[in-house]
Amino acid sequence: MADLKILAVDDSPTMRRIIINTLKRAGFQNVVEANDGKDALAKMKVEPVNFVITDWNMPEMDGLTFVTTLRSMEEYKNLPILMVTTRSVKDDILEAMKAGVNNYIVKPFTPDTLKEKIESILAG
Repeated sequence: MADLKILAVDDSPTMRRIIINTLKRAGFQNVVEANDGKDALAKMKVEPVNFVITDWNMPEMDGLTFVTTLRSMEEYKNLPILMVTTRSVKDDILEAMKAGVNNYIVKPFTPDTLKEKIESILAG
């Protein structure tokens, strides 16, 4: 778990800080951040990651487009992806799952929920 490098993608610096602090308290110390899907893709080219946590609503490249793009690339076909978003409509959740996210959390979330979802995804 300590070796896992997580990429936190969210356009809100406050939300990124909350996610990163929550991850560090849960034992995930190796966290990289990006402010949208485009920024995330650029960072992933130079810094490989093992797990992605992404928001849906972001400028430049939204989370759904980011997930779809990752899933279309051979090297990221099996990369664990957790979507953390305010979009809570059932159709949105289904759309995200179809795009390829491994799981989904609706904001606001508790630290326990974030940790449980990550562990659930990693357990496969």
